[in-house]
Amino acid sequence: MSIHTSRHTLSRLPAAALAASIAFVPFAAAAADTVNIYSYRQPDLIKPLLDAFTAETGIQTEVLFLESGIEERIAAEGSNSPADLIFTVDIGRLQGAEDAGVTQPVVNESINANIPAHFRDSEGNWFGLTTRGRVVYASRDRVEQDTITYEELADPKWEGRICTRSGQHVYNIALFASMVAHHGAEYTETWLEGLKNNLARKPDGNDRAQAQAIYAGECDIGLGNTYYVGLMQTNEKEPEQKEWAAAIKVLFPNSEDRGTHVNISGMALAKHAPNRDNAIKLMEFLASPTGQEIYAEQVFEYPVGPGAEASDIVKGFGEINPDTLPLEEIAANRKTASELVDKVGYNDGPSS
Repeated sequence: MSIHTSRHTLSRLPAAALAASIAFVPFAAAAADTVNIYSYRQPDLIKPLLDAFTAETGIQTEVLFLESGIEERIAAEGSNSPADLIFTVDIGRLQGAEDAGVTQPVVNESINANIPAHFRDSEGNWFGLTTRGRVVYASRDRVEQDTITYEELADPKWEGRICTRSGQHVYNIALFASMVAHHGAEYTETWLEGLKNNLARKPDGNDRAQAQAIYAGECDIGLGNTYYVGLMQTNEKEPEQKEWAAAIKVLFPNSEDRGTHVNISGMALAKHAPNRDNAIKLMEFLASPTGQEIYAEQVFEYPVGPGAEASDIVKGFGEINPDTLPLEEIAANRKTASELVDKVGYNDGPSS
């Protein structure tokens, strides 16, 4: 497998210059026994998965990693695009690729059998492979309860005790969109105001920073994705993150009723895939229990298929009861959620 990383070049090209860069794409547009992948996921995370596919099928993979702009790049490349498969995270990005017109539908019995309907597009334009719960990180020392709901986060008992990253980040927007889907915009606006008033500080940092803030005593609970716990627990380069992870327990909101909000890592077949047959073979492999388990173990996520099992580290987070709200409904409410975040001034932090 050949890995091509374009972190410092392609992802920062302005739109006007993007088309001029296409001639330098390192892929053969339609090479035999090859699949070309445009990925938002780091190459080292997907390498074991792709190596297993090549070992099983003999089909090689080429990966172009971009930090942003995959949809714009494929659109600019047009019918000459070498992209076969899109790898990304978050329902917003998957739906964004479909909305940009750079995907094509796949109707495949094998894939559909392994991917539950609420984790895939109804027309087959994208498919979820693994899930991450949007959970509550809670201080082991200062939070006694072991159950919680998202609705409860607006309870005044948490005033000055919650920390989160930006309300406009895609992970939070997806959660807020799920609240809109379940309760409506009016309820969600009031709920967001309550959540905002319970913040210990202005939203800041990434999910790991919320665990760090709990460890430091700046807040007692925070919102974060499950997989960051695994990343912190196994971080040998920055061992202080192991202490952050040890300071928190994972609470799965609404586990006793509708289930915990989850988002996905997923795939989509590119609109002009020159190696379509090979790409679909890769999609079938990725959707299989074996493929899901390899992928999920690498990224500390939960496989979506009923026949796939989570890794021991992920099982250690606790048992998840995922919300079965179709991800299409979350995607449909993202704009409303974003508008509500601005309307309540969420990112301004708690009122003085």
